[in-house]
Amino acid sequence: MTPQVPRPKGASHRISQFYRNFQKGGVTVAGKANTKTIAQNKKAYHDYFVEESFEAGIELKGTEVKSLRAGRANLKDAWCSVVNGEMMLNGCHISPYDFGNIFNPDPMRVRRLLMHKKEILRLYGVVKQQGYSLIPLSLYFKDSRVKVQVGLCRGKKLYDKRADMAEKAAKRDIERTLKERNR
Repeated sequence: MTPQVPRPKGASHRISQFYRNFQKGGVTVAGKANTKTIAQNKKAYHDYFVEESFEAGIELKGTEVKSLRAGRANLKDAWCSVVNGEMMLNGCHISPYDFGNIFNPDPMRVRRLLMHKKEILRLYGVVKQQGYSLIPLSLYFKDSRVKVQVGLCRGKKLYDKRADMAEKAAKRDIERTLKERNR
């Protein structure tokens, strides 16, 4: 009998690791991460112009992840702030987990967002300008991690909102007439 030689951890190892992840459902065929939206802040698109958007991780406690898997989150009145060089998520409501215990965290607690320091400082510099704010746009799972899409937003005036509503109505009418014509 010949002694078994350990296999080198080269390309074949990475390929087998990919297939193991694929079987678990962690990687799609194209190699992109699976994403599942938990909550969206639709009001943000109505009240703000979104200049840029960024992806950030979020620091959660205990049963908050289980609550998010059940889809029990609300971003309606949420906003982000920079405190001591750290990005914080304020006003986000994550409902307590039904089967949790008395140690469930406060649903409205301030949660830390995980971003690179350079990104945070750049955003802080822009937010200090008049009219800009950081608004969470969506909360989603990327693979098994919870991510927040943060938008650098500028507030809309009332006439901007009216123009957007008129534009949406016109677009809807055009689509309706095209649909009727194609019948």
